[in-house]
Amino acid sequence: MSEEKMLDIESMSSKDALGYFLPKVDEDARQAKKEGRLVCWSASIAPPEFCTAMDIAMVYPETHAAGIGARHGSPALLEVAENKGYDQDICSYCRVNMGYMELMKQQAMTGITPKTLEESPASRVPLPDVVLTCNNICNTLLKWYENLAKELHVPLINIDVPFNHEYPVSKHAKRYIVGEFKEAIRQLEELTGRPFNYDKFFEVQKQTQRSIAAWNKIATFFRYKPSPLNGFDLFNFMGLAVAARSLNYSEITFNKLVKELEEKVSNQKWAFGENEKSRVTWEGIAVWIGLGHTFKELKGRGSLMTGSAYPGMWDVSYEPGNLESMADAYSRTYINCCLEQRGAVLEQVCRDGKCDGLIMHQNRSCKNMTLLNNEGGQRVQKNLGIPYVIFDGDQCDPRNFSEAQFDTRVEALCETMEEQKTSEGGKR
Repeated sequence: MSEEKMLDIESMSSKDALGYFLPKVDEDARQAKKEGRLVCWSASIAPPEFCTAMDIAMVYPETHAAGIGARHGSPALLEVAENKGYDQDICSYCRVNMGYMELMKQQAMTGITPKTLEESPASRVPLPDVVLTCNNICNTLLKWYENLAKELHVPLINIDVPFNHEYPVSKHAKRYIVGEFKEAIRQLEELTGRPFNYDKFFEVQKQTQRSIAAWNKIATFFRYKPSPLNGFDLFNFMGLAVAARSLNYSEITFNKLVKELEEKVSNQKWAFGENEKSRVTWEGIAVWIGLGHTFKELKGRGSLMTGSAYPGMWDVSYEPGNLESMADAYSRTYINCCLEQRGAVLEQVCRDGKCDGLIMHQNRSCKNMTLLNNEGGQRVQKNLGIPYVIFDGDQCDPRNFSEAQFDTRVEALCETMEEQKTSEGGKR
């Protein structure tokens, strides 16, 4: 990176940095392919540290699909996938990715860009030379990436992570995962034809922890009431927590946001100005296809999102150089834990955000994240006295999301929160 470019980055706002670095991740992958270096397609919470240490460029199909959904380009790719036989009940991230893969395969085999791909807002990430997955968030990822490997004739690295029926993560589970890490290293050595670079790996680990520390710092600003931070911004910045947590791209951007939030607190500049009437926790993946609508509906009612367990899944804090600590970090995602721990995490998110209500996304495309929605809502309502509503939706398939239903549920929640505040004398 040139000195001039560094100077430009230094003067950027956090949003400008996000707008620069997130596309740069894809550009890095394209450049790697041109230079003959390897490109890996990776699951979102699979550890990128191993590939990054071996100079393998990373692409994240879930983030890629989310971006396509946010740009209203998912229906065309969903149609491609479904015409190839992928069922509508399959995760829409997966189906969008399968559609993109099919179009890229056609382009590679014929030399002609299919019209659907040409017209798509999808970032043109190259096809992978290897795929890396991990089942610490869902088992769909295993079959999804097995399919990618088969269709593209590329190696699959799978890091198996046991479900935590008890918490904290057991010693034997961590030791098992360390074994999986070592097997992944062996596979990378075989794939690249060179020994694993442990010195660089240690540096990548330290970079990851600096990025995650800054990411976690951002969430602490939800504790201010009024809040300087709008939770929907976390959904946008989360793209770097997923795709670049082992690069300095995320550290630079997150530290900029922290500094801006500190300045807002000092100057008493709040996210909703004087219009913050209530605060809600959002449980589940964002509705990328309706991100603007969901935000505007809540904002129009003065309801600020100040809590969500979803961005917290990228809190992979660990001790660099300690593989068991790293194993613990990649195992303890709250949807890889028993109901008791998952409920405790949701409660803490509600407390930290000083939330008055809970809105839960019953996501057709993510059974694992929505299976226990009602149980989680009942627990929060019982233990914290916080009302909740559930709406039907999807992360990338617009056929499964109704703006009218969402609006109705938000209206009901806001009325309940207001009634509760009135009955409690405005204390909440």
